[in-house]
Amino acid sequence: MDPDQIMENLSKELGVAVKALGKAKTLEDKVAYSQVVRNLSESLGVFLGLAGDMMEFNDEDPFLDED
Repeated sequence: MDPDQIMENLSKELGVAVKALGKAKTLEDKVAYSQVVRNLSESLGVFLGLAGDMMEFNDEDPFLDED
C-alpha cells in the first residue's frame, strides 16, 4: 500500500475516533476510545517521522539535480 494512502487513512480514522471519544458517555467507552486515539496518533507519528527523515535525506543527497 502507498505510504501516502496509509497516512491519509490513519488521519481519517483518527478523526472518526476523536469524534467518537467526544460522544462517549460511559467511562469505559471514553477509555477505549482514548486508547484508540493514542494508538492512531502514535502510528501517524511514526509515518510522519519517517517522511521527515526521508525529506532530510533527500535534502542532503549530493546526487540530486537542483534544476
